[in-house]
Amino acid sequence: MTEQTTPTREREPLDLRDLRVLAHPLRLQLLSLLGGSALSAAEAARELGESQANVSYHLRRLHEAGLVDVVEEVAIRGGKAKRYRHDPASGERLGMSGAPELFVAMSSELARRAALQAPGTRLTFTDAEFFIDEAAFHEVEGLVRQAGILLADAAQPAGTPGTHRVAATLALFELVAGASAASGSGVSGASGTSGASAASGAAS
Repeated sequence: MTEQTTPTREREPLDLRDLRVLAHPLRLQLLSLLGGSALSAAEAARELGESQANVSYHLRRLHEAGLVDVVEEVAIRGGKAKRYRHDPASGERLGMSGAPELFVAMSSELARRAALQAPGTRLTFTDAEFFIDEAAFHEVEGLVRQAGILLADAAQPAGTPGTHRVAATLALFELVAGASAASGSGVSGASGTSGASAASGAAS
């Protein structure tokens, strides 16, 4: 298996081997959706209000990158449709280059989701640029990773009765040493909520 897979990975375009494959808002939406249930391109398109052709294209790219798997085929008129599922842990296999492009897409998704926040509901947030020691960095990194795992494990099919539709955007990374600093500034808020996870990844 390894001997067959490695040459294929070497031939893959760069944007399928690093974070750039995630750098599109629709792909982030698809990964969140497919973390809760297996769907075909047509089913995912209906859920997201997108064209089937557009969703099919992005699903193919995500599949080529190893971020979604074909878990079943269902009979439809005139043929079969593949249903895809996303394992959030699959993001660990990606290289870490392409982060700026990914963060632009994440920012776009955050803005879209923020406009959909249910009136009167709770919110938990943190935004910070701190100087912390190695032990604290690794502890927080583990907590961020664990939050993503908990969210992914709890994900259910869209619209499941008794569930809350929630959003989460988590990113922790080290900044360039010597760059203009914000002097340890940060802001946090806590009155409740958590969110939904798409792909997860961490640099060692």
